[in-house]
Amino acid sequence: MKPEELRDTRPRQDPASAPPGEAARRVAVASLRGVSKRFGSAGVLEDINLDIAEGEALVLLGASGSGKTTILRIIAGLERPDTGRIHLHGTDVTELPARERGVGLIFQSYALFPHMTVEQNIGYGLRIRRRPRGEVREAVGRLLDLVHLEEHRKKIPAQLSGGQQQRVAIARALAYQPRILLFDEPFGALDTQTRVRLRREIRSLVKEVNVSALFITHDQEEALEIGDRIAVLNAGRLEQVGTPYEVYNRPATEYVATFLGAANLLLGVVRRGAVEIGMAALPVGAQAEKFRDGQSAKLVFRPEDVALSPTGRLPDGCRRLCNGTIEEVHFVGAYERLRLRLDLGAWHRAEGAAPSPTAAGHSAEPGGSISIIVTRPKTEAVATRFSVGERVAVGLMSFSVLPNYTLATERGGRAVDQSTEA
Repeated sequence: MKPEELRDTRPRQDPASAPPGEAARRVAVASLRGVSKRFGSAGVLEDINLDIAEGEALVLLGASGSGKTTILRIIAGLERPDTGRIHLHGTDVTELPARERGVGLIFQSYALFPHMTVEQNIGYGLRIRRRPRGEVREAVGRLLDLVHLEEHRKKIPAQLSGGQQQRVAIARALAYQPRILLFDEPFGALDTQTRVRLRREIRSLVKEVNVSALFITHDQEEALEIGDRIAVLNAGRLEQVGTPYEVYNRPATEYVATFLGAANLLLGVVRRGAVEIGMAALPVGAQAEKFRDGQSAKLVFRPEDVALSPTGRLPDGCRRLCNGTIEEVHFVGAYERLRLRLDLGAWHRAEGAAPSPTAAGHSAEPGGSISIIVTRPKTEAVATRFSVGERVAVGLMSFSVLPNYTLATERGGRAVDQSTEA
C-alpha cells in the first residue's frame, strides 16, 4: 500500500462549508434507490432514496426502531432489501455478498479480537487476504501512526480505553481501503466526555483519509457535529435530508423540528402571505406559496430565536409576536431557560376547523394563552435579568411555517424539548 493510497492530499472543499446541496451534487459513492424492507408483517423501510457523496460524512438520525440500522445493514450486505437497488461507485451490488462490497463496518462493541494485539487486529483483514508480509507490516505501521496508537501496538484490547479500542476498529476497517465506512452507533458505549472528544477525532480522521462515511445515531448533538449532511428517519421514511444548518433551522416537517432539539409550535392561519397567530400577523415570504389562503398552519421556532424586551424595543429584523409574562426562570450553566406565557388575544380559526385546545388543555378562543420555552445565553441573561411575573414584549428572530394537516385534533400551541422529554 502506497502512502498516497491512504491519504488523499488533493485540495477539496469540505462539504460542511459547501453551499446547500453541493454535497449531493458530487459523485455518489453509495446510492439507495426505492429501497423497502419488511420483517414479517412489520414494515421497516419504505421507498428509501439516498446518496452518499465522495468524501462526505452522512448521518442517519432517528429514534430506536426508525430503520436506520437496517439501512446500514442493507448497504453492508448483511440484509437484502425486499425492493430497490444499492449501488457502490456506480456498480449495482444488490446481489453481492458482504465480503465483496468493499465496505468497512465499525460496531458499537468494536468487535476486536481479544487475544490479538493492536497491530494484529489492524492487520487481520490484510492477512486473510494473503497480502505479502512486508505490505501488511507497512500498512499497519502507517495506520498506527494515523490513529495515534504507535506506543500501544503490542497491547491487547483489554489494556486499552474505550476510545482507543474504537480507533483500533477504525484502523482495521481502513486497512483494506474500503469504498465507504459504516459506523453503527460508534460512541454509544463511551462516557460523555470521551464521546465528545472521540467524535471530533473521528470526523477529522475521516476527512484526512478522504473516505465517505455513514454514521448511525439517535443523538441530535452528535449528528449536528459529525455530519456534512443529516438524513432524518421516522418510522421507516426519510423526513428530510440536508446540511445540519438546513435541518435545524429550516425543518421540513414537525417531526424534524421536534426531534432535532427543542422547538415551540403555535397553531395559526395563513392569510394574504402572513401567518396569523392571535392578533399577530407574521409575513412568511416565499413559504406562502405552499399554502392556500385560510389554510391552517404551524409556526415553528427554536427557543434561542425568541427575543424578549421589558421596554417593548425589539432588535432590528425581529418580528413582533405579542406580549408575555415570565412563568419560570432556570439557570442551566451556559444559558438561561425561561417558560413564558403568551398573551395572543383573539385566535383566528381555519376554514372548517374546530376550536383547538392549548398545551394546557384550555380553550384557545379569544383571551386564551399558551406557554413557550425561551433560552438566552449567559451574557444576555446577566445583562438583562428577568423575574417571575414580569411582563415583556416577545419577538421572533427566525421561524418556519409548516402545513397543519390534522385541523380538528392539533393542539393550539406547545413547546417540545427533546432534552427533557422521554
